[in-house]
Amino acid sequence: MLLPIHPVNPEPRKIKQVADILRNGGIAIIPTDTIYAYVCDIYQARAFEKICRLKEVKPNKANFSLLCSDLSNISQFARPFDRSIYKLLNRAFPGAYTFILEASSEVPGVFRDRRKTIGLRIPDHAIIQALLAELGHPMVVASLHDLDSIRTYPTDPEIIDEEQGHDVDIVVDGGAGNLIASTVIDCTADEPEVVREGAGDVGILN
Repeated sequence: MLLPIHPVNPEPRKIKQVADILRNGGIAIIPTDTIYAYVCDIYQARAFEKICRLKEVKPNKANFSLLCSDLSNISQFARPFDRSIYKLLNRAFPGAYTFILEASSEVPGVFRDRRKTIGLRIPDHAIIQALLAELGHPMVVASLHDLDSIRTYPTDPEIIDEEQGHDVDIVVDGGAGNLIASTVIDCTADEPEVVREGAGDVGILN
């Protein structure tokens, strides 16, 4: 099902509709501040496992991330980090970055990798922020790849619904998506390291 939601002023009734689907173990495809992506409720392990099947990855090897509402939310799901990292996150968010941090015990075990780390994001997107506010906790997010190998990421929500909507419970139409994913920065070593350069400016590290 394709559900249009205003990308700047999301309709509360529609946001609640999507949030209820996620709470009940459903999967959605939604726009982010970068690309369209699969999302599910962090506390719905079966939904996470279904996304893994769609992505054709094993749950213990899935490099998925969590969408968080703010820095205090990140602090809940990451182990304590030093002030320099806090300042870096504060400069970056909300924005097109994913930071890899050590996962706290608040992260359900099924979402952690063998290194006990987790990717965390605070996207600059009104639909996501409204969904997070309605849910009251993070969502798991995984990139949506195009079925056409020539195009990396799909951008048209109507085509996404036609080609991949049958795999999920709902597709949110928030307008055209982008073609560039988030910049990924690993903060688990002595110095932050860019592991994927994407939409976020890597100059933030300077």
